[in-house]
Amino acid sequence: MKKLLLTCGATALFASTSITAAQAEDVKIGLLLGYTGPVESMMVAISAGGELAIKEVSDSGLFLDGSTATAIKADSTCVDNAAATAAAERLVTSDGVKAILGADCSGVTGAVLSNVAVPNGIVMISPSATSPGLSAAEDNGLFFRTAPSSAREGVVMTEVLIEQGIKSVALTYTNNDYGKGLADTFQSSFEASGGTVTISAAHEDGKADYSAEVGALSSAGGDLLVVVGYVDQGGSDLVRAAIDLDAFERFHFASAMMAEALEVNFGAALDGSSGQHPGTDSSGAATYVELVGDAFDASSSFSAESYDAAALILLSMQAAGSSDSNVFKSKVMDVANAPGVEIYPGELAKALKILADGGEIDYVGASAVEFIGGGESAGNYRQVLIKDGKMTTVTYR
Repeated sequence: MKKLLLTCGATALFASTSITAAQAEDVKIGLLLGYTGPVESMMVAISAGGELAIKEVSDSGLFLDGSTATAIKADSTCVDNAAATAAAERLVTSDGVKAILGADCSGVTGAVLSNVAVPNGIVMISPSATSPGLSAAEDNGLFFRTAPSSAREGVVMTEVLIEQGIKSVALTYTNNDYGKGLADTFQSSFEASGGTVTISAAHEDGKADYSAEVGALSSAGGDLLVVVGYVDQGGSDLVRAAIDLDAFERFHFASAMMAEALEVNFGAALDGSSGQHPGTDSSGAATYVELVGDAFDASSSFSAESYDAAALILLSMQAAGSSDSNVFKSKVMDVANAPGVEIYPGELAKALKILADGGEIDYVGASAVEFIGGGESAGNYRQVLIKDGKMTTVTYR
């Protein structure tokens, strides 16, 4: 009788093991980012942030009954809607991704959301798409972003400039959803605070000569030039022309200009200029820097937000017990916000264990992420002053 019981027990054990093995899978997460295009220098740290969180979860052995997680990269180009949509379709249909980290730039993000994510029921969490227009996009509860809306950045830009005593500015912006959205919100906020925008002019990326644009901006005048553009494209080219023509002595830069390439390209020529990009002085941000070490620049724009986007995707799957976007999308807000045990970078295994045991977490992460209505990040900003050719932190807002 004892022998029979042992045999039955062994059979049950093997059956249990087989069930667990059957449940385990390799969960593929698409990283749809601008590996080429006007912000490609920023993508090193942005992509690495997302990949770090995915590896941390996969290596834990605690994800979805022993499942692994794998990052699959695809190029959004940042600016080509057709190319980004095609890349996203390949991620979903050929690669079989369960969610998308991205896209990066606002226009391609909106195109992918409406043409790929919604029709296929795929969760997207963008670390860097900031257009206010995305707040009203039809998303079936599938779209979130860890970077704050440009509506918030426009107010922060105003606060920074007013506190500097700036009364009038010329404004140039890249001619797309991101540029127009931020330019409009900034102008509205700045003028409401008593400032004057002498000219608001779009610029096209990829031109060989920006002297005409600089001439118009200089003629309009202003205490400085506000640049809402891309650091690897027209934004930097226009700044170079402005410096060469002695059109402006100081500049103020929006977040897509705030990258190491700005220091490399201009150095001390930008001393006295300023800018801002999403960032926080929270304990999670410091922990993220320690976690990354010298692997890449953890302070680079949107890198922390990318780590958080990947972490939230995977932790939401764990909370739902499923990698199906239409199942775990309802858990994203729960995982990101209180109540629950606060979770910081490097603690994803701890979070997975709590969720597997039926507990709750409040994911604080590297960017102190907090979601408000519609999957929007409340947002924090790092204010920067360029001194001796380097971006130095003034404060956080």
